[in-house]
Amino acid sequence: MGISESFFRNKAALITGASSGIGEELAWQLAQLGAMVTLAGRRRTLLDTLADRIVASGKRRPAIVECDVTTDGDLEKAVAEGVREFGKLDVVFANAGFGVAGPLKQLSIADYRRQFETNVFGVLRTVYAALPEIEKAKGSIVIIGSVAGWMPMPGASAYGMSKFALRSLANSITPELQPLGIKVTLISPGFVASNIGRVDKNGVLREKAPNPPPAWLVMRTDKAVKQILHAVARGKREAIITGHGKFLVGVERFAPSLLRAFIKVLASQRQSRETP
Repeated sequence: MGISESFFRNKAALITGASSGIGEELAWQLAQLGAMVTLAGRRRTLLDTLADRIVASGKRRPAIVECDVTTDGDLEKAVAEGVREFGKLDVVFANAGFGVAGPLKQLSIADYRRQFETNVFGVLRTVYAALPEIEKAKGSIVIIGSVAGWMPMPGASAYGMSKFALRSLANSITPELQPLGIKVTLISPGFVASNIGRVDKNGVLREKAPNPPPAWLVMRTDKAVKQILHAVARGKREAIITGHGKFLVGVERFAPSLLRAFIKVLASQRQSRETP
């Protein structure tokens, strides 16, 4: 039995943004490891389909909650439903998020506010709603951040700001919650196969992502989630997911001037493409 299986077996876990991408795969793998999962997301049909797939694999049916992390009260309902179904909550994955992309001059204050409402305040709503039960269980809070929280990128200031904020949040609350027996793990993925690139700045799912990263840079979702769960089971404070993510964070840590020069070149190239 591996460390992930022994850690998550018979644990009750809540996953936000569970209808697709990393959230969907987290729910699937957790169920296969013997966890009792609560699926929270906005798209009920996709949650039902995932729950049916989990049941068909011979695992316990998840609890399902239609939930929007930008709506006050929705997370409390999700936690209450999971506790009603499973009697406890051991682990919460604050996973729901999307990306607002575009240069500063093409974005508005409303765009930045919408980005923070989901990626930052949605995470805070999740943490606050789950905290009483997590404290009872001396459990784990998992925050899904991004390598974008380590390095600024032209054309991604809103998204990057939101993920920088999550790094600060995780680093600040870790020592606060540790005396209560609560572990906080920040997950910072690079490019992982998911729908995040297909969601536009208004949160609407498009048919395909504009300017997707090279396929060789994108890690399979199942592989990324295995690494995420292993990091949580080990109680790590932060895990950088993907090889290129680890490389970029390493450059930011130990050779920041090199990274700034690279970003300057990227910004110059973007500007020349956008100038008629």
